[in-house]
Amino acid sequence: MCSKINTFGSMDNRPIGIFDSGVGGLTVAKAIAEELPNEQLIYFGDTAHLPYGDKSKESVRAYSNRITGFLLAKGCKAIVIACNTASAHAYSELKKFYPKIPIINVVNPTVNYCAEKYDQGKVGVIATKGTIQSRIYPRKIVKKNPNLEVPQNAAPLLVPMIEEGFFNNNISQTIINSYLSAKNFEDISALILGCTHYPLIKGEVERFFQGKVDVIDSASVVAQYTKKILKKEGIASEHKKGENLFFISDFTESFEETSKLFFGQKIDLREERIWD
Repeated sequence: MCSKINTFGSMDNRPIGIFDSGVGGLTVAKAIAEELPNEQLIYFGDTAHLPYGDKSKESVRAYSNRITGFLLAKGCKAIVIACNTASAHAYSELKKFYPKIPIINVVNPTVNYCAEKYDQGKVGVIATKGTIQSRIYPRKIVKKNPNLEVPQNAAPLLVPMIEEGFFNNNISQTIINSYLSAKNFEDISALILGCTHYPLIKGEVERFFQGKVDVIDSASVVAQYTKKILKKEGIASEHKKGENLFFISDFTESFEETSKLFFGQKIDLREERIWD
């Protein structure tokens, strides 16, 4: 694809669209903002339908398609699916619907990272029940590197715990330790944080393993991959077009408070009822 140069000589400064079922994907948005400071971001959190983990595949695909259409109508040049469940169920369909737009999910970059970095051994996964039941990480990693074993465990208490701001204390550390003490995680070389909420507890996970296990934050991996794709496609921006925009499909004050935890600073959340 040829580079898109505007009349001022800079590269394509259209925004990057990012979406999730709620505010958890803001960890991905934060990582992308840090990795690509010249890019404007437009984020959409489908708070009217969260969580996606307990929705049917058909529903998740329908939600993802509608949100992608909304972001493209806002002029986005690329789409990042900042949700593991939507990545598992909707990515392939979105690629078919929008073949000319770079679409990035949170699973594939992490899979590629692990398959290339580790020759053999065990790479563990913790995630929501929906992501674990899809078996998307073990299927994709083993397909790329059959020498790897990929044990996985659901950690259903972590998302509500994190959204309540309940982490970095003795009780949260106890809950995290309980999940990580699972027998199938013995002797793992690395652990994938398979949910966009989990970067907020990365420090507690690392404390459990005492530096002996590589804890993989998918948000930072996805941000680096996004940078690579924009450069490859010739659509990186040399200067930021405008302020980042943040939309949610159903506004509550609790989401406004929670968003600070995930993005690291206060943001202006705008309600956009795209389902009406």
